[in-house]
Amino acid sequence: MSIDFLYTDPSPTASPSASTPAVTIVSGGETLPGVLHIPAGPGPHPVVVLLHGFPGIERNFDLAHALRRAGYAALVFHYRGSWGTGGVWSWGNVLGDALRVVAAVGEDRLWATHRLDPRRVAVVGHSLGGFAALMTAAVAPGVRAVVSVAGFDFGAVAAALRADPRMRKSLVQAWDEELLALRGTSGEALVAEMEAADEAWRLDQLAPRLADRPVLLVGTARDPVTPAATHHLPLVEAYRAYPLDCLEHRLFPTDHALSDHRVALARTVAEFLDRHLAPLP
Repeated sequence: MSIDFLYTDPSPTASPSASTPAVTIVSGGETLPGVLHIPAGPGPHPVVVLLHGFPGIERNFDLAHALRRAGYAALVFHYRGSWGTGGVWSWGNVLGDALRVVAAVGEDRLWATHRLDPRRVAVVGHSLGGFAALMTAAVAPGVRAVVSVAGFDFGAVAAALRADPRMRKSLVQAWDEELLALRGTSGEALVAEMEAADEAWRLDQLAPRLADRPVLLVGTARDPVTPAATHHLPLVEAYRAYPLDCLEHRLFPTDHALSDHRVALARTVAEFLDRHLAPLP
């Protein structure tokens, strides 16, 4: 019988044993706190950088542990200006931090110390993190595979605000209500930043820069935050049309947090990574 990584812990006699060290990465002059989930065994282990959403209440630690049991090192961290981290929160800083953390995985201080394989790096993000995952992969050729889960398409929302200005007030109010753990921003500032970026943050325009990488898009069909009709299905259609040869997608009948599909999510992501992050010679 094959071992199911979702339910089976590694052997307690494996050497080196699995571990969960705290790590720090400097981005934009601020120290980002993170935690690395390292599998048992000598490695070198492929690495998954997990990008959480806004404001970061759900950090997807269940996914990090599942991926570790499946043989992947998983790094979870906080962006600047959030949850006690120094600096100011902004969408642009999130993108800068994601890119910096991906680069740090390839530096000696991390990969040599923690038995990581810098040639096998994937980025997996949820909501805002899904947006950041695709944006990061588009400019970081070292990312071997990318997963966006219920990704928030900022460019598509900016276009919708132009078409219906009444949406703007409600979005400012909604984002104002999420700022308790963030510093240096407001709902108005966040909406204005998205509007200023406009077309540059449209995810469908990333297709040419992602065409040489495996991409997995996971949509959520019962989701008022990133409804599939706006954030998932048009992106699938655009990436198919380009085309992206290694595009995969799923649409789960669940809410934004995938509250009743966490096991399905872990299995879907791990199986995707297994297909595309095979060991290099």
